[in-house]
Amino acid sequence: MKMLSPVVLGLSLAVAGSVMAAAQDDSQKPPVVLQITREFLKPYKGGTPHDKSESAFVTAMTKANFPANYIGLNSMSGKERGLYLTIYEGGFAEWEKDNKIVEKNPALAAELDRASVADGENLSQVDAGVFTLDEDLSYKSRKDLAHARYVEVSDFHVKAGHQSEWHKIAKMVKDAHDKAGTSAHWSMYEVAYGAPDGTYLALSADDSMADIDKGYMENKKFRDAMGEEGMKHLREMMTETVDSSESELFSINPKQSYPRAEWVKDDPDFWKPKPAAKAAAPAAAKPAAAPAAKPAN
Repeated sequence: MKMLSPVVLGLSLAVAGSVMAAAQDDSQKPPVVLQITREFLKPYKGGTPHDKSESAFVTAMTKANFPANYIGLNSMSGKERGLYLTIYEGGFAEWEKDNKIVEKNPALAAELDRASVADGENLSQVDAGVFTLDEDLSYKSRKDLAHARYVEVSDFHVKAGHQSEWHKIAKMVKDAHDKAGTSAHWSMYEVAYGAPDGTYLALSADDSMADIDKGYMENKKFRDAMGEEGMKHLREMMTETVDSSESELFSINPKQSYPRAEWVKDDPDFWKPKPAAKAAAPAAAKPAAAPAAKPAN
């Protein structure tokens, strides 16, 4: 366990600038349910080949004006993989409605099937998990991702029978961040399906990697707010409560995302960049002058 890392100090590596950590009203709560699909790539199948196969899904969704949006993330640490976070603000009932839309639209279903087969050529493994929001464990959650460029994901596994201690840890950490006035923020999700019970994900979005630098620089403020005895108690509680933790960094890939319309409106150059203008055709070469006639002998 990285005792001095933000994983312990802030429940995640999810610390960022104050602009994105501002408290939000109820209309700005993060989604209630997240379906997270992981695609592990074959060697050298990332980049352009994967962008191309993923763009087929985006095209199909856009054509059908599909209501469920998702964000495509590419790994910057760990194994080469893509994460696809599908957003369901209305919970599982909303997910069911979306499934029925596909069932009743044979053209869309066929396009998605073709896209899946083509995308499968780039992949070595696929799995999926479903997670539900825990507002009590979250801190200054951010919903608007219009200007986000990176997402930090911290995975915690809480030992069986230690849920109450986990909530106490969250309260201790959040109180210390309040006292220190740091820019920390995260949305905490608990596994519903697809991972071992007791799995929690802390997610945070950063507008730039400078936000991550800022989070590391704020570690001292957090430690000072906790105090020496508080830090000792926090470490002991983490050891007793959490049997594993891991943090990974991802970049948002707009080519592999089906974003909300308001995000596109707020930052169209990122989410829907205009194609590069074609270079002007070179001017036609001036015809060479005819050679002078050779004098007759």
